[in-house]
Amino acid sequence: MSELAGVLIAIVSSSLGGTAAAVTRYLVGNADPITLAILRWGIGFAVLLPVTLLMRAKWPPRADLPAVAALGLCFFGLFFVFYNIAVGYTTAARASLALSTLPLQTMVVGALLGIEPLTLRKSIGVGIAVLGVFAALASGLAAAPVGAWRGELIMTGAVLCMAFYNVWSRPFMQRSSALGFLTVGMGAGATALILVGVLTGRVAALASFGVPQWIAGVYLGVGGGALAFVLWVLALQRTTPTRVAVTMTVNPIAAGLLATVLVNEPITLNLVLGLVAVFAGIWIATTHSK
Repeated sequence: MSELAGVLIAIVSSSLGGTAAAVTRYLVGNADPITLAILRWGIGFAVLLPVTLLMRAKWPPRADLPAVAALGLCFFGLFFVFYNIAVGYTTAARASLALSTLPLQTMVVGALLGIEPLTLRKSIGVGIAVLGVFAALASGLAAAPVGAWRGELIMTGAVLCMAFYNVWSRPFMQRSSALGFLTVGMGAGATALILVGVLTGRVAALASFGVPQWIAGVYLGVGGGALAFVLWVLALQRTTPTRVAVTMTVNPIAAGLLATVLVNEPITLNLVLGLVAVFAGIWIATTHSK
């Protein structure tokens, strides 16, 4: 039951992440990638810290703090700067499809580090999901924005940061708590981003935001930031990194649906067929044969 709960929580988290991709695409013309990351994780951390204090969550032990902070810098800092760059080149749905290579990369990293063994069923499920992603991206390239392949390539490379985060985070959470671990990591990433933003003057772009942009930015920090990643680490506590990561393939659905409303991105047949393969892969990878 705990495994199923973990997968369901991860699906909700991935859906919120997909809507965040559409919102990022909406905002990408108003701010650069670092400023967008500051907005997302600055607001996210401001929401998360009081909740963690009120819940009296257990903080990581002092010996773990450098490693937890380093994971936060890698993920909430480095990964999301590249994430925002990638979304600037392509559509929200296509960027999210590239992000869906996370299960394959998590599975490979977990196996290489001896954290989670590969099974034939899990490999087949993830393989089907990822092949669906690549087929959808390749078949729809002609209708994609000019240079879209750059964004998808950047996203695929950046996902490696998230794969290591998934695999390495579980032992630290077990010695503290999901909220405590997440707050330290997000705080480290947000602090580094704000420091870079202040030193380079990038935060000045926020002064040009109107009411619609601030509403989108607040959602990015609260829904796509704090809430999505509280659910993500809760899922990692309950099931394996690969099973959590494979739900990331739900991300393009939410991204595509919201992007059609915010920035008029079309949902094409190749994306729909790719998502059918993705769902088949999720079912195979997260269930057991009799």
